Amino acid sequence: MPETCTHHRPHEFAARLRSRPDSTPLARLLLRAYLSGMPQGERYSDISELLLGELFANAVQHSDAPPDRLVELRFALVAGRLRIEVHDAGSGRPTPRASSSDDERGRGLFLVNELAERWGCCPRAGGVGKFVWALISPAPGFADPTVTRARTAVAV
Repeated sequence: MPETCTHHRPHEFAARLRSRPDSTPLARLLLRAYLSGMPQGERYSDISELLLGELFANAVQHSDAPPDRLVELRFALVAGRLRIEVHDAGSGRPTPRASSSDDERGRGLFLVNELAERWGCCPRAGGVGKFVWALISPAPGFADPTVTRARTAVAV
């Protein structure tokens, strides 16, 4: 009897990347690939790519971890929200700071604070480093197909 092939979409994704600025585009590419396999993943793509880029860049630029340590990414859809996490071995905790209009840097956490539904920083299991997480709501304007079908059925 032939084996039945079933396809399961991953609910969670994790990867480790080198702690280098040129890994940021790869981090965004991995997120884009994860979302492309999710039903209506495009609802999260613009904001999540921007915020992941900011969190990853912060982990690379501001970490006091040894340069050979990797940065871990995790993505998961949880109760209709996209959760992104960036883990690093550094001891510092991110804090938003005020920036002037002349500053060319320093707005990353401001963007995270403004665009994420919620975000935070937690120590990693085992006590080495931390992870910064953000919950991202689906972008407005994307119709939920189940609601659209129900409205159409009622209208007919």
